[in-house]
Order: sequence, then structure tokens, then C-alpha cells
Amino acid sequence: MTKDATRSTVFVVDDDQDLRDSIQWLVESVNLYAETFSGAGEFLAACDPQREGCLLLDVRMPGMSGMELLEQLNACGIRLPVIILTGHGDVPMAVRALKHGAFDFIQKPFNSQELLDQISAALKLDAERRRQRCKMDVLHAHYQALTHREREIMELVVAGDSSKIIGKKLGISPKTVDIHRANIMKKLNVHTIADLVQSRLALKEG
Repeated sequence: MTKDATRSTVFVVDDDQDLRDSIQWLVESVNLYAETFSGAGEFLAACDPQREGCLLLDVRMPGMSGMELLEQLNACGIRLPVIILTGHGDVPMAVRALKHGAFDFIQKPFNSQELLDQISAALKLDAERRRQRCKMDVLHAHYQALTHREREIMELVVAGDSSKIIGKKLGISPKTVDIHRANIMKKLNVHTIADLVQSRLALKEG
């Protein structure tokens, strides 16, 4: 299947060529894209954080192990969902990988449908994460458009102060506060005070 960098891709990193070929065939049999790599270094050299998808990762490989690759991806801020592929004896290591943010682990030999189901779930997670990051980028851009006075008033509105109280605190009229509040909500593209509060919480968390 021809690869398309704009579509979600299932990246497979495993030193076993037969397994790589088998997984690629399985993935492409359900009309998904797959790219395979024989080792962690090869994957890192080609990795583009902007590409959507998920990663199927073998734990034990020559050179950089799957665990080391997972830690390297975390250090670089690359948040592809990672499905660990492990032999029976590697289960403790796979559990450790989960603690480092892996999406799931599947034991070899795996059930084809189970693997496809987990790949589907991982791709959905990646798409949702990217949507949320896009929303946060837009929200941050809108917040940056607020004036210093608008940010002051936003904090007081979120804290629950009325226009009258805000006006007294800032030495302006309640009507002026209302005008600023309307501008704030327009710039942030929110329609209710509850939406404004949620946006402010999201900005703090993001």
C-alpha cells in the first residue's frame, strides 16, 4: 500500500522481520497504513512528531530496547500511543512500560483481532489527543489577544465577583466592567460564565 504521511500510520518497531511483515500485512488488510522499522534507532531517525498514528513496539531488541525507546519518546515530548509487544517472560517489563505511559501491552503470539482492536483504540486516542491540543492552541491564542485589563477582569469574574465589586476593586464603573466582560467572552469565543470558568481552568491546566 502506498504510504501517505497525512493519514494515521501504524508504526511497527521489531527486530524480527517475519513478525514485522506479518503485522504489516494484517494492518494493511483492514485498509490502515503501516511502516516497519528493525530497531529503535531507525525509528527515531525517521520519527516525525506531527504524524498521526500509534506505535507497536517490541520490548527486547538489540541496541536500544523498547523500554529505552519509550523513555526517549517521553523525553522528547512525543505522545504517540504505544502498544508493547512482549514475550511471556517480558510481562513484568511490559507492566513497567505501562507505568511509563504505554497504551497497552499484548503478549506474543498475539490474537490478530485483539491486536487490530487495540490498534483501532490507540488510533482513536491519538486523534482525540491531537484535537484537544488543537483546541488548547486556539484557546491560548485567544487568551494572548486579551488586554492586561481584560485579563484582570477575567480573573475576578472567574473568582465569582460581581460587576459592582470588580468596579470598586479596579476603580471603574460596573458598566465599564460589563463592556470588558463582553469583549473577553467574544475574544475567547464563550457564551456563558460557566464556559469562561472552564476556559480559565483549561488554560491553567494546559
